[in-house]
Amino acid sequence: MKKFLLTFFIPLFLFKISFTQNGTSEPKNPEKGRILPSVNINTLEGSTFNTGKISNNGKPIIISFWATWCSPCKKELNTLAEVYDDWKEKTGVKLIAISIDDSRNMGKVAPYVNGQGWDFEVYIDPNSNFKRALNVINVPHTFLLNGQKEIVWEHNSYSPGDEDILFGLIQKMANSENHSPKETPVEGKN
Repeated sequence: MKKFLLTFFIPLFLFKISFTQNGTSEPKNPEKGRILPSVNINTLEGSTFNTGKISNNGKPIIISFWATWCSPCKKELNTLAEVYDDWKEKTGVKLIAISIDDSRNMGKVAPYVNGQGWDFEVYIDPNSNFKRALNVINVPHTFLLNGQKEIVWEHNSYSPGDEDILFGLIQKMANSENHSPKETPVEGKN
């Protein structure tokens, strides 16, 4: 009986610990050097765009996965839209939003985006190829990339104030571009 209980509860306990450490409320520092994958997605106009072409002249990039049916996603992107011009001016960061709306709902994306007046790039991943390539389970899911397109930080879910943490990381990254990498390490890239 003890063996049965140990066999049943130990894996359950380990799963709980793993979920708590990597669950929706805690940011994750991904594996060192994980590069942004190259996957075909759609523009709002319906053209094909390859994510391998995403670049920002060596400056930081934010990629945020969202959906029109996701209230926290829309709150996060609206909050980022409010500070984006300031962030861009101070750090050169680029923000890209990737909608995971499927083919039934992707027609809602462009009208929603146009209604919000967002001043950043928005793409659609209707077949979830990009989502799967980055192991996005739920949205919102935000990634921060350095100038070499390496994922240096990721976070899923949204709570007011998360944008302050993100901006702090972006500032560290922008400052490290002006110094030797040994002087100012980027969090999550030790």
